[in-house]
Amino acid sequence: MLIPKNLIRATSLLFALSLVGTACGSDSSTDAAGGTTTTKAGAEGAAGDLKGEVVVTGSSTVEPISVAVAEDFRTVQPNVNVAVTGPGTGDGFKAFCAGEADISDASRKIKDEEAAACKEGGVSYVELKVGIDGLAVITSAANPAVACLSFPDLYALLGPESVGFKKWSDADALAKTVKGTGGFPDADLVISAPGTESGTYDSFVELALKSIAEAQKQEVGARPDYSSAADDNVIVETISSNPTSLGWVGFAFADQADGVKMLPVSKEAGGTCVEPTSETIAAGHYPLSRALYIYVDTDAAAENEAVAAYVDHYMSFGIEEATAAVDYVALDAAAAKASQTTWEGR
Repeated sequence: MLIPKNLIRATSLLFALSLVGTACGSDSSTDAAGGTTTTKAGAEGAAGDLKGEVVVTGSSTVEPISVAVAEDFRTVQPNVNVAVTGPGTGDGFKAFCAGEADISDASRKIKDEEAAACKEGGVSYVELKVGIDGLAVITSAANPAVACLSFPDLYALLGPESVGFKKWSDADALAKTVKGTGGFPDADLVISAPGTESGTYDSFVELALKSIAEAQKQEVGARPDYSSAADDNVIVETISSNPTSLGWVGFAFADQADGVKMLPVSKEAGGTCVEPTSETIAAGHYPLSRALYIYVDTDAAAENEAVAAYVDHYMSFGIEEATAAVDYVALDAAAAKASQTTWEGR
């Protein structure tokens, strides 16, 4: 079951108040800490022995997993304060590569320019896959006019050439040009989705729009003239309150949201329309599936036992229980082992 972000933040605020003497981060931080006895022997120390702080920032999509890990970690290491914030993958990497965070949550792989910034900032890191998510294309639950969208149709509605389209039907001609289906309703097109700071934005562009934009010799990206928000709650509220809306968010959030419906997606017009479900995402059948990651500053982990212990916990409870508990798709045994091995060999 998904833990709604507003509930996570409210719960974590209580933790922050109880730890006010040691809390760090902004007022929007999610503060929690703790421990476990089920991770690698000796890595976390005896219950309650550790003290210190761990700063986690980045993807709002991965944030619920990191919060769930922090809350469970708190149960036996109450003197460690873990502050988790979710400004977005891009903003998270900026802070991480500037040495302002120990761990960066990410809903995509680090970009070359971000890796260069980390190198310039003297930040060495290890990349750890922690789960799988899908991107849900959503509209209002009150919209019966759209049943499935292909990548070309999504490009016609949301891509760089669709700037200024105010109705769905405005995209018909472009849809045919890029080999989509078109035939969209003559209805207002109200778009709400993550902004450019979000890994969810980057992943959607990479998966659904990039290849078509490049073939069209257009700048890669989504149309800029839509209502963007860093908070999925705001996106869902906009989508649910407009009957002819369109947008996208992470599957785990959309799956628990009221007033919206998730649209099946096909890669090509006339192709198989696949509904986003935990099963289709895990199997790789859903076209808008992606991996979720954490990036750990290896120097911080070496110098701060609390950081290493928190990540130890992530590599057991996090990828085995927390990921599924917040409604993401857990890694299979081989992928989980690969992440654990990577962490152990850092």
